[in-house]
Parts: sequence; structure tokens; C-alpha cells
Amino acid sequence: MQRPHSPTLRRRRLSAELRRARSNTNLTTTQVVKQLKWAAGKLSKIENAETQTVKAEDLDKLMDLYEVSDSAQREALHALAKDAKLRGWWSNYREVFGPQSLPDFEAEASVIRTFESSVIPGLLQTPAYATAVFEGGRYTGVEEIERRTRARMERREILTRFNPAKFRVVLDEAALRRSMGSREVMTEQMQHLLYMARLPNVDLQVLPFAAGAHAALVAPFSILEFPEPLDLPIVFVDTATDGLFLEEPEEVEQHTVTYSDAQGSALSTTQSARFIADVLKTLESE
Repeated sequence: MQRPHSPTLRRRRLSAELRRARSNTNLTTTQVVKQLKWAAGKLSKIENAETQTVKAEDLDKLMDLYEVSDSAQREALHALAKDAKLRGWWSNYREVFGPQSLPDFEAEASVIRTFESSVIPGLLQTPAYATAVFEGGRYTGVEEIERRTRARMERREILTRFNPAKFRVVLDEAALRRSMGSREVMTEQMQHLLYMARLPNVDLQVLPFAAGAHAALVAPFSILEFPEPLDLPIVFVDTATDGLFLEEPEEVEQHTVTYSDAQGSALSTTQSARFIADVLKTLESE
């Protein structure tokens, strides 16, 4: 299976490259628009990644104007423009993920750091557990719950594919104690957590009640980092709707510090595995 890529990140990368090329020629946006005889907002939408499609002929005009003559560089920019038009598997679940999709960014993330306080993170959920989570919300239609569960299960592929994303999790004890569905559902979920915790790309740390107050007494969040230098880290914060993306460097830094502090208060990965195993034993003995 071919590894999916993020159309959004490719579009942003293309915009960044074009802005840099324009800057290298000391041209202003006004000068570019005037020379190409474009509408005033056309270049702005391209440079701000607000347009999904950049026509090949428009891209060639920009590169000619910016004196981009290297054939490899021109080919790379055309490849970015082409990739930006493609749709990932998550586009089939637009009603589930919303217009700005978390899987869109997860597809190319090299490292994902997550703090979760109430439930097992979606990337580590079993189908039965995910179904129980959705049944606890307002999504009561059977078909809708099944569709949301399928979408969540497809997200998990980023952890087991070739060259998988590194997943670092700080999980509040409450997520382990909160019963979702039946005892059998929770037993299976704890077994799955222990299995995933053994993967070399997954680090799972439990933040026990005994730790008391800690820095992450806030909404659950994830920090996504990418291998390309032009793709800056972003933060995703869970909300009651579709979630919120934060991209300002100060916001990313604040969440990074918060995650590090919570990680420092959590048990080690080895201690956490023992903790989860004890929770599993309790479930199995009930």
C-alpha cells in the first residue's frame, strides 16, 4: 500500500517555496500581479495556500518571472502542485473529520505527542472501544457510529505502516479507569494498549492520580511534527466540535512545554506498562 501524503502540507510547502523564490528576486506581490496581469487576489491565495489548485501554466509563469531555471527544482514544484490536488482516504469521511482534517496532517507526521485525560487516544483504540465512545455521545444512529468507527480505525495505520510515525503519549489514569462499554471491551482495550506499547515507535506513559496537580490540567491536545523543515509543527486541540488547529510558534511552544512537564510527572514507560497490566488483572478477575 502506497503511503498517503498530506495535500494540505504539499500545498503549504509549494506556497512557502514560491514566496521564497519571489523574495530572492526582490519582487513585491504588487509587481508580480502587474507583470502577469492577474487579478489582485490570485497571487495572495497561492502564497497563502488558500487555493487547492495551482495551474501548471500559472506555476510556469511564476517560475519564469522568479528566474527559477533549474530543471529539478521546477519539476519538484510541479510535483508539489500535482500532489496538492490529490485527495487522501479521509476525504471519504468529510462529515466525520470536518473540512480541516487531522488525518490530513497525521499522514506525513514524523512525531506525534499526545496528552489525553479522559479516554484512550483514538490512534490506540480498539473497534469495540471506539464504538462505545461514540455511543456515549450524540451520534446515536447505528450506521453513523459504524462509519465513525471505521474512520478511526483507518487512522491507526500510521502507527504500523512502513516507516511509521513516532507516537508519544501521556495518558491520565482516568482514561484507564473510565469504563467504556462492557468489561470485555475494556479488557480487550487494555490488552491492545500493552501490545501497542511494545512497538518501538510507541511510548506510552501513564499519569497517575497520585501525581496530583500537574501542568496538563487542560483540554487534550496533540503536537504534530514533520520531517520537512518547511512544514512547521502544529497543535491540535480536541473540542466539542471538530477540534482546533494552532500554528503560531508561541502556541506550539507553550503546548510543547506543557507536554514536557506532564511527561515529567508521569510514570516511565516500563512502570506504565506494569500499571496497565495491573488494571487488566483487575478487569480479568471481576
